Amino acid sequence: MRCLVFTAAALLLAATSAHAQEAAEGPFTVSGSFALVSDYRFRGVSQTDEEMALQGGVTVAHASGFYAGTWASNLAGWGTFGGANIELDLFGGYKFELTNGVAIDAGLLWYFYPGGADDTSFAEPYVKVSGTVGPASVLAGVAYAPKQKALGNFSATPQSRGQKQDNLYIWGDVSGTVPGTPVILKAHLGYSDGNPGLGPNGTSVAPTGKYLDWMIGADVPVGPITLGVAYIDTDISRSESAYLLPNFSNSNGSSIADSKVVFSLTAAF
Repeated sequence: MRCLVFTAAALLLAATSAHAQEAAEGPFTVSGSFALVSDYRFRGVSQTDEEMALQGGVTVAHASGFYAGTWASNLAGWGTFGGANIELDLFGGYKFELTNGVAIDAGLLWYFYPGGADDTSFAEPYVKVSGTVGPASVLAGVAYAPKQKALGNFSATPQSRGQKQDNLYIWGDVSGTVPGTPVILKAHLGYSDGNPGLGPNGTSVAPTGKYLDWMIGADVPVGPITLGVAYIDTDISRSESAYLLPNFSNSNGSSIADSKVVFSLTAAF
């Protein structure tokens, strides 16, 4: 749910989950995935200093449409708050078919950092609409995190302590199989609008306030494994992010929002 590479895993997970539901006995189904990615990108920005990440999640769904689950990834650099240096996402929601081929998914995602600094965890409700347009699968989503301390601005003044901010993220995904091949092409476009600065622990969900992120890529199933490659980028310029340095750079000094080709290996069950 948090990263653009995870979008590919989510698409694979959704397909696997649908197949599992057909074969399942009883009202509950359990599905999940494990992935090794060359960089964990959350809305275009690296959360692992442009290094590798091991990620995994599991979802329990009921035939009524209700579901709950969790997803986790290791962290490094921007977005880490000490403790285990792990992001643990907890989520739950309800998905139902509105009309033939069009589904609505509404839920709540909680970002949690075990053992991390104070004022880091936050909640983000979301709504997603999915369907098909010709041979392509499409999804549009809106996630709005109401005002919370973890999203607040930070400054040296005592008045800034405990300040709360909100965050809006709007995105769209499209994917489709190349006829006659197992190759799945995918694309993503997102828009962030939130805290234009450093939060209470030196990071921000929307580092420059308002920015775009995008991804184009492909997945290829090979037995139980899916190989993925994605080109990820943002419109965050060096001048826009200059005031965020050194937090907003990797160990080599380059921006963690620069374009990057990310590779992934994903196994779903």
